[in-house]
Amino acid sequence: MIRSGIVEEAARLFCEEQLTDYRQAKLKALERLGLPPRTALPDNAQLQQAVIAYQQVFGGEAYRVQLRQMRETAVQALKLLAPFAPRLVGGAISGAVTAAHRVQIHAFCDQPELIDVFLIERKLAFEQDQRRYRYPDGREETIGLVRFEGRTQGVDVAVFSDEDRRRAPINPADGLPYKRLDLTAVERLL
Repeated sequence: MIRSGIVEEAARLFCEEQLTDYRQAKLKALERLGLPPRTALPDNAQLQQAVIAYQQVFGGEAYRVQLRQMRETAVQALKLLAPFAPRLVGGAISGAVTAAHRVQIHAFCDQPELIDVFLIERKLAFEQDQRRYRYPDGREETIGLVRFEGRTQGVDVAVFSDEDRRRAPINPADGLPYKRLDLTAVERLL
C-alpha cells in the first residue's frame, strides 16, 4: 500500500515538476508523504508505467503534442545521422516523458570525431558531453554525447563503437537492455 502511494506521488511530481530522474522523484515523494528516508522505494519500471498512466490521464493535449514532436524530431535526426546507424531509445518510445525530456539516440562509429565533423559540415551547432552507461555484465562505461537542438526538441546522441550495435546498455527506467528503434520502427510509432 505504501509503495503504491510512493509510485503515484513520484509520478505526479515527475510530471508536474518536469523531472528527468526517477530517483529524485521517488525521494521527493518520500519527503512529501512524510515517510522516513530508509523506506523501501518502488522500482523504476513501476514508476515508468505510473508516469505514462499519469500523462495519459492528466497530460492532455500538451502531452500528446510533446510526444508527437519528440517522435517527429527523432525521425528527422535518424535521417540526418543515417551514416551512423542511429537508433531511438528512451522516453520517446515508451511515452514516459515531460517537457524537460530530450530525444535520445544511440549512434555507432569507431571514430566519434567523425560525427563532430559530419555536424560541422552541415553547419549544425552542437555541444559535447558524456554519459555513463551500465551493461548487463555490471561494467560501466562513459560514452561521448553530442547535444544539438532540433526545430522543436533537443536531441542527445550517444556515440557508441560499431561493436556496441549488438550490445545494448541497461536502461535505468526498466532495468532491461535499451530498446533501440530504427527509422522504420519510429515512423510506425507516428
